Amino acid sequence: MYTKSNLPSKTCEVCGRPFEWRKKWEKVWDEVKYCSDRCRSRRKGSKSSEDGSS
Repeated sequence: MYTKSNLPSKTCEVCGRPFEWRKKWEKVWDEVKYCSDRCRSRRKGSKSSEDGSS
C-alpha cells in the first residue's frame, strides 16, 4: 500500500504532464499511459485525423 507522500508517478504520453497513481489504476498501473480521458481520446483522435487529412 502506498502513502500519499510516496505515490508513484508517470508522465502522460500526450500532454507531457506528470500524474500520480490512483486507486482505480491499482491493478493496471503498468498499462496506464494517459493522465485523463481527454488525453486518451486526443491520442486516438490524432491517429484517425492524420489518416483522413490526406
